[in-house]
Amino acid sequence: MAAPTGITAGLINLLDVFIIAASVGIFVAKVGRFPYTIALLLAGLAVSILGLNIDITLTHDLILLVLLPPLLFEGAATTDLDSFRENLVPILVLAVPGLIVSILVLGVLGHYAFGYPLLLATLFAAMILPTDPVSVLALFEELGAPERLSVLVEGESLLNDGVGVVVFSALFLLVKDSIENNTELSELITPKVLVNTGLEIIVASLGGLIVGLAAGYLIYRVMINLDEHMTEIVLTLILAYGSFLLAEHYLHVSGVIATVTAGLLIGNRGAEYAMSPQTKISVFNTWDTAAFLVNTLIFVLIGAKTPIHQMVNNWQLIAIAIVLTIFVRAVTVYPFTAAVNRFGRRDIPFSYQHVMIWGGLHASIPIALVLGLPSDFPHIGELRSMVFGVAAFSLVVQGLTMSNLLDRLGIITRTETEELYELLLGRARAVDSALDAAERLHNRGDLPGDVYDDFRGEYENEKDDLNTTISRLLRENPGLRREELLVGERRVLKQEKSAIMDAMHSGVISDDIGERLLQEVDLKLDRVDTGQSTVRDDPDNEAYEEFWRARASEYGLDSTPSND
Repeated sequence: MAAPTGITAGLINLLDVFIIAASVGIFVAKVGRFPYTIALLLAGLAVSILGLNIDITLTHDLILLVLLPPLLFEGAATTDLDSFRENLVPILVLAVPGLIVSILVLGVLGHYAFGYPLLLATLFAAMILPTDPVSVLALFEELGAPERLSVLVEGESLLNDGVGVVVFSALFLLVKDSIENNTELSELITPKVLVNTGLEIIVASLGGLIVGLAAGYLIYRVMINLDEHMTEIVLTLILAYGSFLLAEHYLHVSGVIATVTAGLLIGNRGAEYAMSPQTKISVFNTWDTAAFLVNTLIFVLIGAKTPIHQMVNNWQLIAIAIVLTIFVRAVTVYPFTAAVNRFGRRDIPFSYQHVMIWGGLHASIPIALVLGLPSDFPHIGELRSMVFGVAAFSLVVQGLTMSNLLDRLGIITRTETEELYELLLGRARAVDSALDAAERLHNRGDLPGDVYDDFRGEYENEKDDLNTTISRLLRENPGLRREELLVGERRVLKQEKSAIMDAMHSGVISDDIGERLLQEVDLKLDRVDTGQSTVRDDPDNEAYEEFWRARASEYGLDSTPSND
């Protein structure tokens, strides 16, 4: 029988990957708490060591054009926009100036440690230092890391890839020019080149942001006037790949930032205003499945295509690269985070900073960049060995020890109580949505009165039971209750702030009164950020005395209710 070729051979190889993945999934289910993605990587490494052949070529285009957009989109779409905005300053500081400084530092250190020209060492730094959203998102979701820590690490990893790819592209052109024209580094790195590179980073980042907003808003406007969940799934698929390709290959700006921006918009505003309950379920289930399948493929292939023999020959360079990468990550995160803490309202604790350093995983993006280098590039074998070596170390060693690090630092991951609370809260929201849907159907005449009464009675009984259970769970777990109180209070205060600003803009209140009210809301937010609630827990005592009460009292009006 002739060996299969073409599509048949491709399907057989793809089936091999998913047979490996299914075996790993069964193993993880039996063993228990073991990160699925890391188990996939280890299985792929075993395939590489045993010399088994999976004839799917892991290429630069396969990773960046096929596998990365859905992972970026799904990660951004499931990120809470309010939490992202609250932590935007530290995320941007680490993702832009923090990354650029770390690339320069590693470039200088690598120049001496590897014996490479400074420009080539800096190019390696630009390849390896961007933290990988594919790896970080998968790992933190599996570990159930605290929400703010997840947002910080995931947010940075989602944004710094765009900056890293732009810096890498600029450096690659300089290295290529240096090789082709035999030009000295000092002749290439001029103030003009530095300014142009800086402008290129800004233009690429802002351009990606604008493309993501425009594409996301266009799809949002279509979806808001549509109620057909299968079509809306296709629209989000077009958005994920279309925003990336439009930005990266037609407008030459950051496709990563474009896709992340589009995902944030459609996953938050789009989900709230443009999707029916059925559409939300269909869209997010589809993207969750797509992300799982793509993660499965990419982690198995990274392991299976790791050049083991080449890495053994270059183990000393790999060891140096691993140490320098972690060291540079530390000397960047600590000072930049300290600066953010000094000027920000909400500190990032040292325990979180330690995790941000150790949790800065490197895999698919660095591998895609190094695979994009031409085969005759200087030190290409060593560069590929170092990139794959650092990726393997970060995923296996750092990934497997992440749970222990969180435990040692006293960072509480999602407990059984919190999982139960999430389950109850999710079901309560589903019941509320079902009641609203039943009422709309009844009002349109699509649901007979007797049937509607049965629906309403069943769901209202379940809602009462859920509310009772949630209240009891919060009473028995005061720590959880307080955390939920502070989270809810922060969101309510932000709505207060928005309402005051709207009143100022529409002329309902004057600017001086509005500024005074805004100042008070900011004071409340400061207290909430330090863990102090402004909501009374004693019926006889106010937790926070609003200034309007004092003004009303001065005017002769008593704000306390009468007993008459």
